[in-house]
Amino acid sequence: MQHQYIDRENRRIQTERLFGDAAIRFLYSGVREQTPWLFRKLISARASRILGELNYGGLFSEKVAGRLGLCAAWGIDLRECLDPPARLDTLQRVFERKIRYWECRPMPNDPHAVVAPADARMLCGSFCETSSLFIKGKFFDYQELFGVNKKNWLRTFRNGDFAVFRLTPDKYHYNHTPVAGKVIDFYPIPGLYHACNPNAVVSVATPYSKNKRVVTIIDTDVPEGTQVGLVAMIEVVALMIGDIVQCYSEKKYDNPLPVGSGMFIRRGVPKSLFRPGSSTVVLVFQKNRVRFADDISANMSYHGVESIFSRKFGQPLVESDVKVRSLIANRNGMSMAS
Repeated sequence: MQHQYIDRENRRIQTERLFGDAAIRFLYSGVREQTPWLFRKLISARASRILGELNYGGLFSEKVAGRLGLCAAWGIDLRECLDPPARLDTLQRVFERKIRYWECRPMPNDPHAVVAPADARMLCGSFCETSSLFIKGKFFDYQELFGVNKKNWLRTFRNGDFAVFRLTPDKYHYNHTPVAGKVIDFYPIPGLYHACNPNAVVSVATPYSKNKRVVTIIDTDVPEGTQVGLVAMIEVVALMIGDIVQCYSEKKYDNPLPVGSGMFIRRGVPKSLFRPGSSTVVLVFQKNRVRFADDISANMSYHGVESIFSRKFGQPLVESDVKVRSLIANRNGMSMAS
């Protein structure tokens, strides 16, 4: 079963290599259906940590990285990396690599532009039934998304818009700030460790609101902010993700700080690191505050793309491959260009 997406830079349809897909399909069909108790054990924090250590750390990881020539096999541009190639000798070091983002990931000059928080495959949608981007209950349950005892944020973002950014193992795994503004709430939510492979996503309804995650609420309607209202940035763990390390740096990767309520964050700089593996970032916007880039919205329903999401969810859902710090939305009412 192929899963394809559109490369935003060249408009070409690409077929994704689904890492460990056979194991994922076995886990989410055979194990989940036949031995649910074992399935629950395997998506627990302890099992996820053990699997991560076995796959991404130690001698096994070093041998795999060396034997496969991982950077070359995955098409990683070593010219972007801060570390010399010899340093990228384990799977974990490849996943946690730093890049010269200030040179190779340019940001739009428009201060009201919202930028991609990660190198990722992106879908956009709306909670509003009258929106052409309306997607209901496919990737997360809205009532669960912000966690219990957070009904104020459910009210704030009701009928708003959202974007899902799915990182694959070959991607750069630092998350960057999509907007500038003041952090007014920051909190973790305990949960499970479902995989973020497309076959796992369509097998388990709403995994992004069931997994462990970190929520950051940013008020952009402040001096020097992006002026697009309140924005929720939700960083979601996945199978074999050990942690989400908060490491906000205003200049390159220097002097990293933990994110917390009350601090002002600039747009487009490193905020956190998924350690290790792949995972997902969800952005949620208030109703009528942003407009997504025209090409990303159009790609969602592009015909001729074999998307697992489209087949399983019964509506066109085609991802766009986007670069961190690239334009993905702008303040509603302003002109848009990709």
